[in-house]
Amino acid sequence: QIQEVAGVEGGAVRVTGAKGFPPSHDYKVCSTYMDGFRATAVCPVGGPRAAEKARRTADSIIRRTRRMFNQLRLEDFSSVHIQVLGAEDTYGPHARCKDSREVVVWMSVHHRQKKALEVFSREVAPAGTGMAPGLTGIVGGRPKVSPVLKPFFFFYPKSQIKVDIHVGGHLVESLTEDEPDSPGQGQEGVPPTSDEDTPDTDLPSGPHTYRLEDLAFTRSGDKGDSANIGVIARHPLYFPYLIKHLTSSVVEEYFSHLLEPGATDAVTRYTLPGIHGLNFVLQNSLGGGGVASLRSDPQGKAYGQMLLDLELTGLPDLKSLVD
Repeated sequence: QIQEVAGVEGGAVRVTGAKGFPPSHDYKVCSTYMDGFRATAVCPVGGPRAAEKARRTADSIIRRTRRMFNQLRLEDFSSVHIQVLGAEDTYGPHARCKDSREVVVWMSVHHRQKKALEVFSREVAPAGTGMAPGLTGIVGGRPKVSPVLKPFFFFYPKSQIKVDIHVGGHLVESLTEDEPDSPGQGQEGVPPTSDEDTPDTDLPSGPHTYRLEDLAFTRSGDKGDSANIGVIARHPLYFPYLIKHLTSSVVEEYFSHLLEPGATDAVTRYTLPGIHGLNFVLQNSLGGGGVASLRSDPQGKAYGQMLLDLELTGLPDLKSLVD
């Protein structure tokens, strides 16, 4: 539990009931490997039907470049991501903006060969003079080709690595962790892998609909190719209703357009009752994550804000609970 401590200048809280767990018998190893090259072109487009013109321009550039690849006997792109910022493409089926007169087209491509992306980079510039009117320029100039370093994570037994401690250039100690007698030794009482609570069936329902923003704060970020969304109730009385209505399946359906096609059980929910919070982990939802992702939000920083527009229905008058 977290309780505010009165009478302390600057504010303070008292944390009770926290529980620690022993470290595991494995090291978490992060390695990287080369996986081709990438380039991104960002171009503002203005005027009526700006989003439509932006998409047509991007599609034309990709088609033209592919024809050149064929003539040069180069492979096709490994992947292509075209997104129109300002048209709410990231929102997928939840987009509301349909007729923006100012947008930015985001063209990001991946290829095994650097030469191929240099061809793509050269073909972006002519779009400003020979394609759809209203393309005002290329942000940052001609797209730069850069290598893609993809991460790979795995666990490695601590017992198989000797740790040498040097002080002043001299070896003073060597340590090797003992191998556990059984696979589960030292892991008693570890936290659950998921926590989808059984909702309180006694909670009243009603005719009211609330946006999540009315009931909670959110913030999000990344962990490799997975996104993490934290949700904290604006008032403790809202928390039971969030547990009941904001389930992992609801969040998975809302973000289904950003998850891997065909993915199921891709969202896991954890409950943090001490802060009246919920934590959602969206597996494989960032298009590779980090530099490996071609998206404009490779770390899922906007996911939490996007979730604020989710509507929760069948609720009673929650505002009266607080008032």
